[in-house]
Amino acid sequence: MDTNDSLRLASLWHSMHAISQQLSPTTGCAGIELLQADTFDLHCFQSLTGTKFFVVCELGTLHMEALLKVIYELYTDYVLKNPFYEIEMPIRCELFDLNLSQAIQKDRIALLGR
Repeated sequence: MDTNDSLRLASLWHSMHAISQQLSPTTGCAGIELLQADTFDLHCFQSLTGTKFFVVCELGTLHMEALLKVIYELYTDYVLKNPFYEIEMPIRCELFDLNLSQAIQKDRIALLGR
């Protein structure tokens, strides 16, 4: 997936998330947290500042909420503290990418029980 595809997907998700908050019959709805499709699950975590993180995974994958919180912590540690990062721009930070890959690999190993 290239940068343009990522931006399109993020834009679509942001719109669906905002609409779901407005259309929800319950007050205080935070929007869509889990979208279950025929072939994948999409989990979403929204930080207090409104930044959304989402993970696309296989159906029924567990512990994605915890992984999303780890990703948010990595974002705050490596992206927001980077003086060259501009808010709302695609993330291009080598340390973030490296630590994100390690977190996903660690989660995958824990999931498989190896």
